[in-house]
Amino acid sequence: MKLIRWMIVLGAFSAQNYVFAQDAKIVEAAKKEGGKVVIYGSLETPVVEGVIQAFRKKTGITAEYWRASAMSVMNRAMTEYRAGKPGYDVVLNNSDPLVIMANDGMLAPYDSPTAKKYPKDQIDPRFGPITRYGIVGVVYHKGLVKPEDAPKSIEDLVNPKYKGMLVMADPTLHVTTIQWLSSLHKIMAKERVEKFIRDLAAMKPTLVESMLPASERVATGEIPIALTFVKFAYSAAQSGAPLDYVRVDRMLGDSHFVVLGNKAPHPNGGKAFVDFYIDDESMKILAQSGEFVNRKGIYPPLPGAEKIQYVQMEVLEAKAFEDKKKEFGKIFSK
Repeated sequence: MKLIRWMIVLGAFSAQNYVFAQDAKIVEAAKKEGGKVVIYGSLETPVVEGVIQAFRKKTGITAEYWRASAMSVMNRAMTEYRAGKPGYDVVLNNSDPLVIMANDGMLAPYDSPTAKKYPKDQIDPRFGPITRYGIVGVVYHKGLVKPEDAPKSIEDLVNPKYKGMLVMADPTLHVTTIQWLSSLHKIMAKERVEKFIRDLAAMKPTLVESMLPASERVATGEIPIALTFVKFAYSAAQSGAPLDYVRVDRMLGDSHFVVLGNKAPHPNGGKAFVDFYIDDESMKILAQSGEFVNRKGIYPPLPGAEKIQYVQMEVLEAKAFEDKKKEFGKIFSK
């Protein structure tokens, strides 16, 4: 029995040393190719900046980050790739755009040694480990809507008293919103979904490019209620905005990944960043910024975060995505 225990400890020690050795080799190779990595992503710049600073401190590799909405990230990367001049090494994005990019051959498989820390069912064969969850909910301004007067559920959003009080990402442009509308059947009775979507459109919500400007409109007090990422209730509050979110048990969200480009100008820099990003130090930095990371026991400092039951949104292939985009475009343009 003692021999078996010793072998287990020795095996774990050897595996850990192998990871450290591989990390060192990749970091050294990255420095020889320029000591740089270029990242395109949909995650907010201030959040990523904390990770970049820690990455630079640990490795000595500099990182450049370009941020846009999920669809804009995909479109820029795709345009560059098809022109034979990809500028990105790494992409941070949610699943739907990555499916389209993978089908176009734009992503390179990378079996990071850090991925061994994740359960197998949390690792996508194309994109690697799930890093975080973009959980969508209802966020409101407490100075404009009293907690007792706020919506009590998602379906409450279509109560006539909230007409003209809602902002959301444009469902003809925004990937996650299209996914969210397409996935409502997972948290709502199927027979009520179609009517809810039409009633939501009839509320004439203000439509913006993505989830961030939706939350910003509420944070400034311009619009009282947003359909957006729940995490913004925390990040906006850190800047003094009196925001809160509607507590419901089950919330739809999407999985996010960090992936390597197939024709990365700095492939080793990209690998070094992927290794760091999916490791514990990075996950803790993200969580402290309000992100829902894929790490057991690590939650954002948002009241009630640990009680949220995450429900994975539908992952749409390219054709299904375009069909839904057209469908919602007709509904919300009326």
